[in-house]
Amino acid sequence: MKKLPRAKRPKRAAPSSAYTRIYAVVCRIPRGRVATYGQIAELAGLPGHARQVGYAMHALPDGSSVPWHRVISASGGISLGAFTWGGLQRALLESEGVKFDRAGRVSLERFRWSPRGRPTPAGRRASRPRA
Repeated sequence: MKKLPRAKRPKRAAPSSAYTRIYAVVCRIPRGRVATYGQIAELAGLPGHARQVGYAMHALPDGSSVPWHRVISASGGISLGAFTWGGLQRALLESEGVKFDRAGRVSLERFRWSPRGRPTPAGRRASRPRA
């Protein structure tokens, strides 16, 4: 029997420099802290491009070490549907000590990550999360 050539998987395009910058910022978010899509865009040098951060998170390959689950919406909510990856995102955040209110939102005042020397968008440094 003649062997058929194996179908080749299409290669994923290399991440753009913007995606590389986004991933580098997301990798800096410590356990137990969150950042918003807009905050990540700002820190990556892409102000006003929060949606691009979402696209970059969606483009991550399976098994990536980028902590995508620490990126949430500006309202403190999970942007993914609860019946898709949203449940996983919430579970991962809760395992790191992040608390959700009854409406399913994270207190950004309490859990927002603030890189050293940079104020949070609200103009004040974020405090450490309480146990």
